Amino acid sequence: MRTTKMREEEKGPKETEQSPDLPESSAGASSLRRAVESISSLISLSFSIKIFAAKWNTIRTKLEDLNSGLAAVQNCETDENPVLLGLVSNISGTVNECHGLARRCVDLSYSGKLLMQSDLDMLSAKLDLHARNLSEIYNAGVLTQRFAIVVSRPGNGACRDDMRFYVRDLMTRMKIGGAEMKRQALVNMYEAVVEDDRYVKVVVEQGDIVNVLINLLDSHEAEIQEWSAKVVSVISGFGSYKVVLIGAGIIAPLIRVLECGSEVGKEGAAKSLQRLTENSDNGWSISAHGGVTALLKLCSGCEGGGVRAELVGPACGALKNLVGIEEIKRFMVEEGVISTFIGLTRSKDEVLQINSIEFLQNIASGDEAVRSMVIKEGGIRALVRVLEYRSACSCKVREIALRAVENLCFCSTSCVSVLIRYGFVEQLMSFLRNGEASIQELALKVAIRMCAKSEEAKKALGGANFMTELVKFLDSKSFEVREMAAEALSNMVSIPKNRKRFVQDDRSMGLLLQRFDPKQGNSGNKKFLFSILMSLTSSNSGRRKIVHSGYLKNIEELAEAEVSDAKRLVKKLSTNRFRSMLSGIWHS
Repeated sequence: MRTTKMREEEKGPKETEQSPDLPESSAGASSLRRAVESISSLISLSFSIKIFAAKWNTIRTKLEDLNSGLAAVQNCETDENPVLLGLVSNISGTVNECHGLARRCVDLSYSGKLLMQSDLDMLSAKLDLHARNLSEIYNAGVLTQRFAIVVSRPGNGACRDDMRFYVRDLMTRMKIGGAEMKRQALVNMYEAVVEDDRYVKVVVEQGDIVNVLINLLDSHEAEIQEWSAKVVSVISGFGSYKVVLIGAGIIAPLIRVLECGSEVGKEGAAKSLQRLTENSDNGWSISAHGGVTALLKLCSGCEGGGVRAELVGPACGALKNLVGIEEIKRFMVEEGVISTFIGLTRSKDEVLQINSIEFLQNIASGDEAVRSMVIKEGGIRALVRVLEYRSACSCKVREIALRAVENLCFCSTSCVSVLIRYGFVEQLMSFLRNGEASIQELALKVAIRMCAKSEEAKKALGGANFMTELVKFLDSKSFEVREMAAEALSNMVSIPKNRKRFVQDDRSMGLLLQRFDPKQGNSGNKKFLFSILMSLTSSNSGRRKIVHSGYLKNIEELAEAEVSDAKRLVKKLSTNRFRSMLSGIWHS
């Protein structure tokens, strides 16, 4: 049961007092005030009823809606409208009848359950009729607002009942108010759900509000449509409430806004669709209502500079979520989506860039035919352009672009050749030297993929002094980074030209051999380190530097400890030393 304080708030007479500057209340205003007070009293009484709970809950909800509607009328110039006065009189009669039924239910003094149930059903129907009639009076435009909206939003920490009362008041104004009252109610609701997540739950629990918002999406008033779309976009961001929006039929109105609404309305609709498509089950519903075509049209418009990036970003995000549905993906490809999104990677808007890059990555994933189309239409060049150090792209965009390169560009040696031709090796070197930790790790992964795919890549990386940078990462605190650097280096020294370069670099050789000093710590798995040394023993100068480095004894100790890679390395070095001795004797 509500507290006395809450009951007082629901009654509303104190909140709806006229300004002292206004004339004395007319007879019509007095009857209106009495009706509001009577309904508030009845709502409080209804909480004492213990029987027919479901029916009284429904009646109480309708009384609250009617009460908010009449409170809103108190805030308007009625000009003694006869239709309104007649309706208030009828409402008062119904409320008196309801009081009688409520009292009998509280006292258990009714004559029979079936008869009482029938009376309650008739009462509920009368309340529906009154609400419709009140809405028609509002929509006829005969009422004008007199002063500020009555109910103000409860402060921080307000109880749930206060919040619910406020939301229901807003809903009533959205249902029966004129254009300006609807707009202001939507603005207030948007501010509430943005500033306090608890209001989102309250709004969704009032099922009628979702239906009202859906209806207002089709409003001919641009601002009403825009604010409705904004409210829906906030609600759609909460996973547990998406099913409520979908079940209420939100998809079709959102797509109509996307097709015919204002820029602001379209942005709200696109954001909602992006969030709703995070569940791919909603994809077919969006496709069935023409949503894919509408989203593609928006994205194509941005490419020509005709649509704001803030609007296209979420539209791209929605399409990105839909590419997992094979039939929709095929339709998008046939509509030329690949060239459109390659063009969008040049956007200066970060969200749009990210969504467009991820879209290309997703649509090509696991589909060689589509991957080939992305590459053929300039996808590699577009990604390399994003990665250029002169571009104004953020670190986040570069990281996503580098990840896309990793996933898209190593399907063939020809793709690797294209990357090299576009200067990608120099970019990779720059990321290793100057990038943030996440970028550096990604650059190491890409280097490994490049070396594993192409001898040309190994030579290009070696020629760019990549090995000098890789050696530095062998001392990283991160085990994963040390392993990736060692693996990339192991791949690169597998070709003679790179081995020669590495052996000639005394500093790099020293840093490598130091990894075998147990005092250095961070030892970990030395599989790739031994692989590097095995490759270097193919060179006379490499063998000599290993043998005379002072670290050979550490390697021999590992061999004695039955480390298989160490045993193989020592065996190879010993064999080569024996051959050298024989060669010296033969020539003496």
